[in-house]
Amino acid sequence: MDCVLKKKKILHIITRLILGGAQKNTVMCCAAQAQAGHEVTLAYGPIYGPEGSLLADAKSHAILTVEIPSLCRELSPWRDVACYFALRKLIRQIKPDVVHTHSSKAGILGRLAAWRERVPLVVHTIHGLPFHDHQAKWRYQLYVQAERMAAKRCHKLIGITHAMNDIFQANKIGRPEQFEVVPSGVAVEDFILPDPPRDVTRKAYQIPKDAPVIGIVARLDPLKGHGDLLDTFGSLLEQFPDLYMLFVGDGWYREELEQRVAEAGWDKRVIFAGLVLPQQVPSLLRAMDIMALPSYQEGQGRTLVEALLCGCVVVGYDVGGIGEVCIDEHTGRLVEVGNKEALSQALADLLADATVREQLAEQGLAHVREYFSSDAMFTKLEQVYDAN
Repeated sequence: MDCVLKKKKILHIITRLILGGAQKNTVMCCAAQAQAGHEVTLAYGPIYGPEGSLLADAKSHAILTVEIPSLCRELSPWRDVACYFALRKLIRQIKPDVVHTHSSKAGILGRLAAWRERVPLVVHTIHGLPFHDHQAKWRYQLYVQAERMAAKRCHKLIGITHAMNDIFQANKIGRPEQFEVVPSGVAVEDFILPDPPRDVTRKAYQIPKDAPVIGIVARLDPLKGHGDLLDTFGSLLEQFPDLYMLFVGDGWYREELEQRVAEAGWDKRVIFAGLVLPQQVPSLLRAMDIMALPSYQEGQGRTLVEALLCGCVVVGYDVGGIGEVCIDEHTGRLVEVGNKEALSQALADLLADATVREQLAEQGLAHVREYFSSDAMFTKLEQVYDAN
């Protein structure tokens, strides 16, 4: 990649370096900036639990990685104060030209610390919303107030979709001139490499080669919509008796989901693939007929981009920036949030018509190649840095 910037010291800060869309985006940016000749440091909080880690990936590039033990996702006043001072200390040690924060907790504390240390350029990326309708009202308002305060202590706010920026501005967070849009890019070449044939992947998971498959690639979390997919499964089975579901990913919600599946007697029809290596994801997407993401909270839906790159048609709830990837009846089917009857109907319509699936997938592939490539993301991000 051609570098349009002078060499800079860049510090990225993210709350958790788990296997997720925001984390993939951040590590990709760090790697590209290091390759372009910048000195890049990535600070992150402790990694734990079943959701996987991107630390090894980050360490494989010319990036300095620093764990901040007090940086945690949960509200924790004493640890948050300790984290604020730890970040200030790190910033004084590194003396970065740019501090770029990601995710809500790291974004709030990181911006406060960077502003206090008079960092020349402070940038925050909005990967998703820290406040949403499924929170208690006090928590919602707390995050809105915290984001308002942090927005006054940075130079630029980068939404991965227009929808993210619109929601922030609707909540009176930031000034209009602060906002930019830089879509979360995907390394297209990673999804066009030769994969095991579709039949081989299906056989590995005991799925018949001709059976229809609805899949989802996401951590197992109540807000990702796995439960809604299970709510549609019974009626879909009546129409498509050979139907399978494939859940790719892991998380704290797994035990509850597995219990639901066992109680319904769907053990052999709902497959839990668990946590897989990133390089295995394309073959799993190609083993699906539909990739559904009925998420209740989403910035962009990175896995929808990946699915379309693999030629798999997508279905999603119309939340956050999903509609900028899954354009209804053009690149997929977009459904009202929480409308499980409409979700079931959209899935049934696509299962019944292979021609429509292929048409939408083809149009979706062209769309994401143009707007969601990693090269487009890196170029736009450097332009944002260079303009400030």
